[in-house]
Amino acid sequence: MDKFKKIKIGDKAYIFHQITQDDIKKFVDLTGDDNKLHVDKDYAKNTEFRKPVAHGMLGASFISTLIGTKLPGDGALWFSQNLDFILPVKVGDKLKISAIVEKKHSGSRTIELSTKIVNQDNQEVTKGTVKVKIIEDTAVDSRKTSPIEIKNTALIIGSTGGIGQAIALKLAKNGYDVVLHYYKNNKKAKYLQEKIIQLGQKAYIISGNIENHNEAEEIVHYSHERLGCIKSLINCSTLPIKPNNFTSLCWDDFEVHIKNQIKGSFNIISSILPYMESNNYGKVVQITTQAIEQPVSGWLPYITSKGALNAFCKALAIEIISKGIDLI
Repeated sequence: MDKFKKIKIGDKAYIFHQITQDDIKKFVDLTGDDNKLHVDKDYAKNTEFRKPVAHGMLGASFISTLIGTKLPGDGALWFSQNLDFILPVKVGDKLKISAIVEKKHSGSRTIELSTKIVNQDNQEVTKGTVKVKIIEDTAVDSRKTSPIEIKNTALIIGSTGGIGQAIALKLAKNGYDVVLHYYKNNKKAKYLQEKIIQLGQKAYIISGNIENHNEAEEIVHYSHERLGCIKSLINCSTLPIKPNNFTSLCWDDFEVHIKNQIKGSFNIISSILPYMESNNYGKVVQITTQAIEQPVSGWLPYITSKGALNAFCKALAIEIISKGIDLI
């Protein structure tokens, strides 16, 4: 029987662990957190705790053990957690780590758990809530639709640029049917389309300004009309770089890049997300730049916008992972 269906609201699980000095040593070796409050007896005795206390996350790490081995066990993807650390944990404390299922979300195959850690005196030391996605074992029932069965299809934004062309051709060689988006260069888009068709794959072209939400929606709608479910969105959109020193720049120089990278990404992702959510699967790839880590003189507006895009992706990835969608 499907593991997600077996789980019921009110299901409980618990494990026990006694904190040892060796636990703390291993945690320090692994994380590098050698705060004296945790490892120095002389330092700790002059604090309100009188002796070293264990790292809060050391105790909380056993919540991961509970999720991974008990509830729900194999196939659990722990993607969200909030915690309150109420009392300190010390060497010798015997902890009981427990969890109870509070909510289930069938569409995303996720559950919400309330978690609690108490010590040997039944004092609550840590509490919080957890969100966990149940990953389906596709081998259990080969008749079920799984992400692997979704056709290899991709929408490539900015396909006529150098990176966009290379990605489109590589995907086509790997068996992908594609929709090639372009902004102005129709001639190059048609040439790329012909090359992909020669490789034996389907290729469609569409123009549009992703900074306009209606046009972004039309691009996505067109893609699904032509190819059905879109497995992957690859956003290669970028503007030409016009090198300039900071003293010669005005805010408009930044704004045009930020609108392209952030507003454009917002529009195209928000347009395709409902389709991917309905399939509980999708891949979104955003192209940033090495110049974030190794800046190039005169590229300030471009690098700033790509840095903002990098932060945008990291924050959004956390939200959509529960919907079966990966953002890279």
